[in-house]
Amino acid sequence: MATNSKKNTKSKDKEEFTKETYLKWYELMLLIRRFEERSLMEYGRQNIRGFLHVYIGQEAIAAGMSTGLRDDDAVVTGYRQHGIALTKGVSAKACMAELYGKKTGIVKGKGGSMHFFSKEDRYFGGNGIVGAQIPIGTGMGFAEKYKGTDNIAVVMFGDGAARQGALYESFNMAKTWDLPVLYICENNNYAMGTSVERTSSLTDIYKIGNAFDIPSEAVDGMNPEAVHRAFKKASKSIREGNGPYFLEIETYRYKGHSVSDPAKYRTKEELKSYQDKDPVKMLEKKMIDEKIASEDEIKEIKSKIKEIIEESVKFAEESDYPDPSELYDDNYVEDDYPFLT
Repeated sequence: MATNSKKNTKSKDKEEFTKETYLKWYELMLLIRRFEERSLMEYGRQNIRGFLHVYIGQEAIAAGMSTGLRDDDAVVTGYRQHGIALTKGVSAKACMAELYGKKTGIVKGKGGSMHFFSKEDRYFGGNGIVGAQIPIGTGMGFAEKYKGTDNIAVVMFGDGAARQGALYESFNMAKTWDLPVLYICENNNYAMGTSVERTSSLTDIYKIGNAFDIPSEAVDGMNPEAVHRAFKKASKSIREGNGPYFLEIETYRYKGHSVSDPAKYRTKEELKSYQDKDPVKMLEKKMIDEKIASEDEIKEIKSKIKEIIEESVKFAEESDYPDPSELYDDNYVEDDYPFLT
């Protein structure tokens, strides 16, 4: 029975997802992986300073989200956010230049690793304060409902932020007003260096939504197919006017909390068990084994991504730093708010 079940799953995947979808996923996931690896390298060379939180290991979430949402859906997240910015369409050049602190960066070199922002791409950060994005995203959902759109506000946060009081307040408000908000907990098992088991009496984080009568479920975050299906199901429910939805996407970060974290709180056995589930490698293997893509096509994508990363670094290196006179530019909007002048 187990063998038949596996065959049925493979057949279902092939029917549900086109070759183009798999290629899109793989290209995006590889772009994120190589971007993050290069950012770590440039940090070691002191070309990037300050904080740096990489998305390595969590790429399948970005892939499934890229096809499970619409481009006009708004996204806000926390500080582990380079991969989500790339997913929403921010260029690798603009992202890398921002890490370098250059004026050609996505926020003119003023945001750094944690504070990307692009109104044009419907990407609203990149927020450095743990859990701060949760009420922000809830307000974005209120704005979409107020304007009468059928867009969704997607709020992404980690398992550490799931213990913030703002989450409970936001859940209550979103459900009371049936706001079009999709809450995503990217559960990578550790809030900085402390496991979920040591910080929460409830380890199945998705169950928090039950207290507010919000549809909630757990998702395999190492599998882009599973993530895509979860996003499609949730977004359909929200667009039909049923109010918020909550997904706990179970994933794993292969690096420390930040570039300064040696991650000694994890055992070698644990790391090995998750490395065997590497989402990028697993997707590549699936595509070749099931003849979804040829090895030549895979090589072509790898070559393309390598070129994109090299160009992004060159762009960042050759860009200028912002002029000190621009320090206070873009901090406030005064034209439409005379009481600020």
